[in-house]
Amino acid sequence: MSLFDLEKTLSFDEYIAIFDAERVAKVRGFVDWLSQYSGSLVHNPWGEVNPDLEIVADDFDAAQVRRDNLVAYLLPRLGRAKVFVVAEAVGYQGGRFSGIAITCERMLLDKHKTIRAKDITPIRLERTSSPTSPLLKGTQQKDGFNEPTDTVVWSAIVEKGIDPYDTLLWNIFPFHPHKDGNPLTNRTPTEAEQELGWEYTKRLLELHLELGGEESLMLAVGQKSADTMGKFGLPAIGLRHPANGGANLYRQGFANAIKSCGFASL
Repeated sequence: MSLFDLEKTLSFDEYIAIFDAERVAKVRGFVDWLSQYSGSLVHNPWGEVNPDLEIVADDFDAAQVRRDNLVAYLLPRLGRAKVFVVAEAVGYQGGRFSGIAITCERMLLDKHKTIRAKDITPIRLERTSSPTSPLLKGTQQKDGFNEPTDTVVWSAIVEKGIDPYDTLLWNIFPFHPHKDGNPLTNRTPTEAEQELGWEYTKRLLELHLELGGEESLMLAVGQKSADTMGKFGLPAIGLRHPANGGANLYRQGFANAIKSCGFASL
């Protein structure tokens, strides 16, 4: 039996017990801090539950599941990751239901065409979108949400042979901004939301250093994300956003950035 197969049998509590208690406490503290935010026309994946869209059961707390998913994702990467890939905000097809930036449910469930669940975390994570909600499409009910941009970002990492645990994905505004009256939409975060989101991003980077990490290569999903990061004093290489026919240009830009910064051997 491989280590991956063995770890897939571990529960969340058994898995985090593998890590140093101080590391776990810091990561959980960060995620708990995220869960406390509340804003207008914003869904907080780690602190809020929409019963019209999410699994509701006596023994299932969707927000808690997403907190656990994020903790399981961050634990092996903070202090290790050499490359940070940062997008603008959580999307409804991705982190809104998975709890992990730029990552969709089908990846967690090992139902994605190209990205394996083991690339996300070595233990099994759970979906939170409802398989019976009439607001979801049939394929979403069956297999969870799939996000095209998430697919391109993850595929660029895997195609270059980079260990996914040497990368960390994040959003400048780490919550899901949506349009009025429609939670299954995305909207651009306001300047005030970006400034608020920067406080979480800054703390994440500080935590990375506290846990033994070094200054990482910062890549932005789209020039707009790069400009926002630059506004807060964090230089980043802006890559072509994968949307609207930009997938191949994103992959090319990612490969060039990795090569030019000496990360080709990761």
